[in-house]
Amino acid sequence: MSRRSIRLPAEVSRILYVRNLPYKISADELYDIFGKYGTVRQIRKGNAEGTKGTSFVIYDDIYDAKNALDHLSGFNVAGRYLVNSLRDKDRRSEGAKGRRGEGAKGRRGEGANG
Repeated sequence: MSRRSIRLPAEVSRILYVRNLPYKISADELYDIFGKYGTVRQIRKGNAEGTKGTSFVIYDDIYDAKNALDHLSGFNVAGRYLVNSLRDKDRRSEGAKGRRGEGAKGRRGEGANG
């Protein structure tokens, strides 16, 4: 049975909310880390006072998002251990309410900041 034939619940998101990132990590570094687990559509890195060290990583595929969640929760980046969760589709994460982060506005090479 292929992974495409397995149906995930509707509440499963393809958006990872990442906390405890080094403040100076670049969007390119995030693409390098998270891109190993699937095609990343967009990365939105928090840059406001309350959102520094956080990011939303949006995958093209929910299975890739789940794979990244499974492999990168607790992953050490520059001495900091990542805290990852799948974003709840029905509510925004506390660290991102009403704020827009800096980050890539598309796939790498298509207007990505970094």
